[in-house]
Formats: sequence, structure tokens, C-alpha cells
Amino acid sequence: MSSNTAPAVELRAGPREWFGLLALLLPVTLMTADLGVLWLATPYLTADLQPTSSQLLWTTDLYGFMTCGFLVVMGTLGDRIGRRRLLILGSLGVIAASVLAAYSTSPEMLIVARALLGVAGAAVLPSTLSLIIHMFKDDRQRATAIATWVTALSVGIAIGPVIGGVLLEHWWWGSVFLMGVPVMLVPVLLAPVLLPEYKDPGAGRLDLASVVLFLAAILPVVYGIKKFAEHGWSLANLAAIVIGAAFTVVFVRRQNSLETPLLDMRLFRTRAFTGALLTLLFGMMALNGVEYLVPQYLLVAGELTPLAAGLWLLPGAAGLIIGSQLTPVLAKRFRPAYVITAGLVVTLIGFWLTAVAGPDDSGIVPAAAGLAVIMFGVAPISVLGTALASGAAPPEKAGAASATGQTAYDLGLAFGIAVTGSVAVAVYRSGIADTAPAGIPAAAEEAARDTVGGAAKAAESLPQDVGEQLLTAAREAFTSGFHATAWVSAGMAVLTAVVALVLLRHIPAIGAAPDAAPESGEPTAGPASAASAAAREEPVTSA
Repeated sequence: MSSNTAPAVELRAGPREWFGLLALLLPVTLMTADLGVLWLATPYLTADLQPTSSQLLWTTDLYGFMTCGFLVVMGTLGDRIGRRRLLILGSLGVIAASVLAAYSTSPEMLIVARALLGVAGAAVLPSTLSLIIHMFKDDRQRATAIATWVTALSVGIAIGPVIGGVLLEHWWWGSVFLMGVPVMLVPVLLAPVLLPEYKDPGAGRLDLASVVLFLAAILPVVYGIKKFAEHGWSLANLAAIVIGAAFTVVFVRRQNSLETPLLDMRLFRTRAFTGALLTLLFGMMALNGVEYLVPQYLLVAGELTPLAAGLWLLPGAAGLIIGSQLTPVLAKRFRPAYVITAGLVVTLIGFWLTAVAGPDDSGIVPAAAGLAVIMFGVAPISVLGTALASGAAPPEKAGAASATGQTAYDLGLAFGIAVTGSVAVAVYRSGIADTAPAGIPAAAEEAARDTVGGAAKAAESLPQDVGEQLLTAAREAFTSGFHATAWVSAGMAVLTAVVALVLLRHIPAIGAAPDAAPESGEPTAGPASAASAAAREEPVTSA
């Protein structure tokens, strides 16, 4: 027994690792805080920069899509040049891009700044998670550290709108980007002191052709979905998606032929890794479609100030915090698939609450409560899905594995906005076309049909009674789109539950032995080790 106990003691992290974790949590918190304040600032930047609906979608979505496009690239790069070094470089990039975004003078300039933020964020996020995997080798400590990492995401959701509301009450919309500058200075200064450096000595060179192919696989699909959001399906949109799929095939074939691929495709042969990625992808799609619209709903239908809207978003962040901390406790008694599925069942209540919120201030409480329930129910996906994806690879590939899991997470968030945002735009435009006052100028009608912000600006140029009718029509049309996204997201939640039950049901609870016993001497304490055991199973395609 003593021979089994000694290695476990050596695996446990000490004070330096836990203080290092705190330094890693700050940039993670900023990532979600930045996204939350952008949603809150959307009506203000819309009034100032006057973007088209397509430009507005690019402004909100491009950060997530660029992050997704470069996560695997940056994760693999971190395995080669060092994860701590990549964290520092990414933090400096976030600082520079934040300043550029804050002082943007046109929609195009802001879109470029958001793209640069996405690339820099892609360097930061996998670095934090892969460093956590490296620093915390004990399964239970690692589960706690990852749960804390997810909690940091929710803390960003909580404090972002509040701080953003205060800034928007006193300064211009660009000030919300500047709050990231002092935050990102912390990892730059503390990382050399608190964080270990780690890189794969046998990683080989970075294959630039794979980088190009990976981006060529993702970006055309993004383009096709975004054009669908603006104009509906067309031959050009379908062609873009087909081109992206074709490049995906070429990318996969190249990875299988390389000795040191950008992404090791063998990871996808196991149920644990693939199931974790699909659960993260679909789960975040279900969450973010509604999460993206709730702040706008509070401003448009609830007619709240930015600060008040930020305060009403606090219950949602609290739901994610509570769910994230409760998940490791439940996962000690129940299999991850069951914990995830139970959470998704809870989210259906939240989606129903958001679907019954009215087009006025009477809907504030059900919308805020619905978001809180949804965030609570989705929390197990963030914690367990991330742990399973990250733990399914050997330590030297932790950067790439963490980046792949984060790619699925962020791609789900971005596609959630794109898909449900497209539904919301289509329903809004249909509604405003049917209910807008008759006889208003063509320019005002076109502006109102484009965005809610456009309707508010157009109403200012109309007689008071006509302008009020237009605003009422816009609120009702927006609320109808909000309801439609809730039902679409509920369907995604059901799909996610099916995926989790089918692909992750064999993963044991924390502390239980895996269904397929690992090699002698391999740890079996938590979800990370269970996923590692699953990653060492025979490929699912073999006999």
C-alpha cells in the first residue's frame, strides 16, 4: 500500500501552483467580461458607428470565430515554444487590440480590432488550460482547478456587465475595452514568477500548410452561415459551406500523413474525446443563443439602463458559479454523462421561462430567472467536458488537446450566436414588416427593418406618436425573435443530452474505476484519468 501512496503525494500541487492558478484565472475572467460588455455596449456603438446588421454580426461574432480558427494553431505553438511564453505574448496582444478597439472610428476598424483580439485570445486561452493540466497532476485537484477555471468564466460574466454598465453610464462605449488593459498586465508580470514553463521537446516544426488548411476549413463555413443570417440561403452560401467541408477533408488527410501533425487525429477515434467535443459544441450553442440576446432584451424590451441591465444579469452568473462548484461534488457519485444530462434537463425550464417573457418590463424577471437556470444547468458541460477533452491526451500533447476542447467550446458559443441570431433576425424582420406603422418614410422603414437600434434612431425623426408606434412594433418583433431562439436552443439542449448519454456513458464517476481498466499503475481517480483510460482504448472503429 505504501508503494501506491507515495506517488500520489508527489502528484499533489503546493502553494505555488495554487497562487499560479490565480494568475491564470485573471485573463480567463477578462475573456468573458469583454464579451459581456460588448453585448451591453451594442446599442451605443450601433448609434455611434451605424454599422449594418451584417457588420454588427461580424463585430459580435468575429472574436469567437477568430479564436476558434487559431486555438489549435496556438495550442500547438505553445507545445513548441512554451505555454508560459505564449501566455505572455497573447496577453500583450490583447492589450494592443483592446486599445485599438476602444478608439475605433468606423465599423471596419472595430471589426479588425475584434479579429486581432480573437487571435490574441486564442494564444491566451489554451495556454491557461494546458498550464493547469501540467500544474495539477492529482485528479481531484485537477477537477477542482478546472471547476475554478470555469467559475472564472462565470465571474467574468458577472462583473463584466456591472463594470461595463458603470463605464457606459459615465463614458463612451469604447471605454469598456480599456478595462482589459490593467487585467492583462497581471499575467505579463506574474507569469515568470509563479508559472512553470513547459513545452514538448519532441514536438517538431509547425506545419504552416496545416495552419492555412485549418483556417480554410473553418472560415468559409463561417461566411456561409453569416450570409444566411443576412440574406437567407443562396447558391453562394451553400458553395462556401461545401468549400469549407472540402478543405476539412484535405486538412484531415494531411494530418494523417504527417509525423508531427498540427492536430493528432487519433484522438478522435475514442468516444471520450469525441463525445466531450460534441457535448461542448452543442451545449455551448444551446446556451449562447439565449445568453447573447438576454442583455439586449433587457435594454430593448425592459428599457433598462446599462447598469440596471448588468445587475439583472448577475443571477445568471451566479447560476454558472454555483453549478460549476457543485459539478465536481456530483461527479464523485454519478457518471459525467448523467450529471451533464441532468443539468440539460434543468435548462429546459430556463428556456421555457425566457420563451414566455413579454415585450415590456414585465418580462425582466422571467428572462433573468430563465438565464440563471440555463447557466446552472449548462455548468456541468463546461467543467466535465473540458476535463474529459483535456485529459484524453498525454502530457506533451496537453496544449493541442486543451486547444481542441476550447475550440469546440468557443465554436459552439460563436455558432450559437450565428444560428440562433439568424433565427432572431429573420423573425424580427418578418415581424417589423407586418407591424410597422403605415406611411413612414422608406428610409425609416429600412432602418427599422435592419436592427432594433435602427428603429430607435428612425423613431427620433418621426412624429412622437408615430415614433412610439414604431418602437412598440420593434420591441414586439424583437421579443418574438427572442422567443424563437429559446425554443431552438431547447432543441439543441435535447440533442446535447443524447450525445452525452451515447458517447460518455462509459466514463466512471470520480473515484470509480474505469469500465475498461487502464494499464497497471495508471491513476483512476477522476474524470481526467478516466478520459485518459478511454483515450487508450482500442479505436471505436476497430473490431
